Amino acid sequence: MRTARLAPPIAFAFIACLCPAISLYAQNSSGSIRGVVLDSTKARIAGAAIEVTRPSSTQTRSVTANDQGEFRIENLAPGEWQVSVEAHGFARAAADVSVAVSTVRDIVVTLRPSHVSQSVNVTSQSSSIATQPIDLASNVHQAVVTTQDLQDMPLPGRSFANIAYLAPGTEPVEPSDPTKARITAVSTGGSSGLNNELSIDGGDNSDDWIGGFLQNFSPDSIQEFAIRTSQEDADTGGTTAGSIVITTRSGSNDWHGQAAVYERAAALNARFPIENPAPNPKQPFSRQNYVGTLSGPIVKDKFWFFTAFENVHEDASIAYSPTSITQFDALATLAAEGLIPGVTSIAVPSFVPIPFRDYFSLLRFDWSQSSRSEWFLRASNDTYTTNNNLVQQGTLPSTGLLSHNNYFSLVIGNQFTFTPTWLGKLVLDAGGLHLTQSRNSNLGFALAFPFSSTALTISGFETYGDNQFATPITYFPSLRNQQKYQLRYDMTHVQGAHTVEFGVSFIHEPVLGGAFPDNTETLYALPQNPTYYLHNEAQFSSDLINGASASNLGGGFSQNVQRLALYAQDSWHASANMTLNYGLRYSTTFGLLNGSGRTQAFNPGDITLAALGIPLVSHAPGDDHKQFAPRLGFAWSPGGTGRTVVRGGFGLYFNDLAQNGWATALQAVNSPPGPCVDPVQNPGGPENAGCIPCDAAGGTANIIDSGYRTPYAIHISGGVQHAFSASWSLSADFIHEQGNHGYRAYSYTGGTNLFTPQLPLNDPDQTTYVPDVNVFHSDNRSSYNGLLIHLQGNMSRKLSLVANYTFSKAETWGCVLGELFDYVNGVCDPLNAFGPGDYGPSGEDVRNRAVLAFTWYAPAGFQVSTLSQAESARPFTITTADNSGRIAVNGTPTSLDEFRATPYIQTDLRVSRSIRLSDRWTVMPFAEFFNLFNRNNPGANYVTNVASLPVPSAQAQAGNVSDICTNSDCTATEPITSLKQLGVSAGALGDFFGAGTTVGIPFAAQLGVRLSF
Repeated sequence: MRTARLAPPIAFAFIACLCPAISLYAQNSSGSIRGVVLDSTKARIAGAAIEVTRPSSTQTRSVTANDQGEFRIENLAPGEWQVSVEAHGFARAAADVSVAVSTVRDIVVTLRPSHVSQSVNVTSQSSSIATQPIDLASNVHQAVVTTQDLQDMPLPGRSFANIAYLAPGTEPVEPSDPTKARITAVSTGGSSGLNNELSIDGGDNSDDWIGGFLQNFSPDSIQEFAIRTSQEDADTGGTTAGSIVITTRSGSNDWHGQAAVYERAAALNARFPIENPAPNPKQPFSRQNYVGTLSGPIVKDKFWFFTAFENVHEDASIAYSPTSITQFDALATLAAEGLIPGVTSIAVPSFVPIPFRDYFSLLRFDWSQSSRSEWFLRASNDTYTTNNNLVQQGTLPSTGLLSHNNYFSLVIGNQFTFTPTWLGKLVLDAGGLHLTQSRNSNLGFALAFPFSSTALTISGFETYGDNQFATPITYFPSLRNQQKYQLRYDMTHVQGAHTVEFGVSFIHEPVLGGAFPDNTETLYALPQNPTYYLHNEAQFSSDLINGASASNLGGGFSQNVQRLALYAQDSWHASANMTLNYGLRYSTTFGLLNGSGRTQAFNPGDITLAALGIPLVSHAPGDDHKQFAPRLGFAWSPGGTGRTVVRGGFGLYFNDLAQNGWATALQAVNSPPGPCVDPVQNPGGPENAGCIPCDAAGGTANIIDSGYRTPYAIHISGGVQHAFSASWSLSADFIHEQGNHGYRAYSYTGGTNLFTPQLPLNDPDQTTYVPDVNVFHSDNRSSYNGLLIHLQGNMSRKLSLVANYTFSKAETWGCVLGELFDYVNGVCDPLNAFGPGDYGPSGEDVRNRAVLAFTWYAPAGFQVSTLSQAESARPFTITTADNSGRIAVNGTPTSLDEFRATPYIQTDLRVSRSIRLSDRWTVMPFAEFFNLFNRNNPGANYVTNVASLPVPSAQAQAGNVSDICTNSDCTATEPITSLKQLGVSAGALGDFFGAGTTVGIPFAAQLGVRLSF
């Protein structure tokens, strides 16, 4: 649903009504004004002169109303604009109009005769997500968040994404990669959030390797952003769900500045019983945010600047529970007794410090070259380090990492007015990422025990030794590099009732790659905990040998990708009550499936399968050049009052996330392949030196299916919105999003479900010649259906509120994890990829979600803001001990994401009071309270491996459980009569990595003060 901005009507002379309309230029971080000029009899006035000027600068735009008295002014920077209208024989009228990013403001100007001299200036109240008017012309579902929202609302992570959840159709979602653990994602359409597109100042800021946001920004550097959850215009691509369009702040002729300090400490936090159970003291913790901004003129009326800086200085820690300390002490004893090769001692600290340092900086220049040409340059940087990253309750410091991320972005933009009806906009964007992750230890091995084989150990499931950079569901790089250069040019032409836009975007990514560890490592997975082995040392030595497995993640991967997009869109004001929006977008890629400059034709897996006569693939896949995406929408306002709108839309949306999920296939072509002619007849011959080793030798081929298609979604929506008054509106929208060609992995085992026709099926030598094979397909299907209800309003300028309710259902195909448009979905049985139980809820399937946010302007100058969220339980899957499939309960196989966690409920509160020190200087102390009622919110972070559940060991290994243990040594059990009995909450992390948002922290308070002038 597109949220509207409610504001007092703007009056030009006697009457002017204000309402937003379609934005066709949203990706360029600007807004527009559209209007009609009338006389007192409602007759239209042709040829009126309209001029808009931005206060505190010289930015001016002029147009002339057409024969129908209509005008449209495109590409206005968000903020206040002074609008004046003049026509022969009529008095001049003027007013202040607020323009928001990604919206169009509709105004109706009524002019009085010239002998009635009149000029009405109406300054609207500060804009906010709670003050957005009804939209009479758009089918795009969006909400606009302003600087005021970012400063007024409590932000637990001081991330702009924390407030995005005010938009209906959004959900909190965890960071899905440890390389971006501090960049909050936003889920739309029941997906992971990785399939959303992000643009900042018109430049692409999407992570093209894993998806989602690339660079993070300080909230104090953001002017406004639009959260678009469904039905984009044709100028938007690279998404199958939604997009976020951000514009940064700029300078003016007035000097402005702010300085703020935020303080958090252990004394202000409640104990988290899962991660820090009694009797341990509360773990040490402190965090300070230091923020500063400054803006003003370099050359008055010509050249301005804005700069912002933020530093995060956090000293967090993990305080080990008594259970963990007991197991670690037992492990240290085993080492002291010489039972761990090469290790004679293991230090066991009571807690592990996890210092985090983050530095944001932004510098922007704006230059008014002339009345027709405007330029800006924006440079931004984000660099942070995390020591002991990924160390958690069940792991010792040796398994941690030192993570160092560097992001940089540079955007140059120009807007040129060729004529009053023709306008061009240029964007040149350059961005980069350099990330390194260094292990705390390099022993060449790791030990894993059952007590740490849970979600408590997001870094993997090792207890001691090297971080393996792998988990049961995915693995992640130790090095990432990305360079992106974008050229974008758009033209806008206003002609009568039509506003036509067309443009081109070309992205060149010469560097898109990184590396996984390329050394062979040994993982020792032991079936019992260290305390057991203290009394069974011989068994420890035996299990150490039997549980050993070697792995090598394959080293580097490298791509050189180009992305081209063309679009055209028309907004046709077909009648006074009807607007039709239609367009077409074409996009394609070049080199997407190539690695190190080689196509998949050089994949040794393809060559080996061809030599074995196994027809899993027929040819090497190539780029998909058939990405045609039509967009169609309408907005109809019956009755002519402008208080009700009925809208609907249809569109196709393409998005590619192949790079991360198919990294092993890209690695496979790092070097030219060796020969592979006939491995069955002469496996040791030089003509077969390049064949993939067989299953018996641990060989695995990673290939991409010949029928590769770019994933796309179909959006269909419809709804109605009604404004009861200038202060209150209610809307209801239904959204259907159908996913097609999502990614999945088919895993075959040589000699078990994959055979060469050169040998009989039952020949034991099948495993001697046939390797294991992972085939990456784009054949997944998914669906999202949501009913979105939104209420917003203001009461006597003392209280403004937003209330959302979403009833939705998101489903997909998967084996042990279900994600919409993600890269991790697999199949349990590659011979029956759409088998029983494999279709189920996605990981972000929230059936019921409610959000309430309000700001109360209390007596004595106090301001109280709150954001409350409540949602039904999210799903999860419990897997077999080897993570290859789902468990059975009492002999009945469970289906995908059949288990449900607990509902999530959290309330955050902010109290502030502004104190005026002088005409220009203001100080504002404030206090913020997160998880006000200290509710334990484990989210969907539950134990997902049966080996880590309190069930009999034999049942866990069999993958079929019928009893649950009632004491610590499992000498007493009781029958399982409900799946709820298997719900055991894990640690404080989210679904994947990093400090999450669906997993509530305990009560925490933050104090601060902000000084501004």
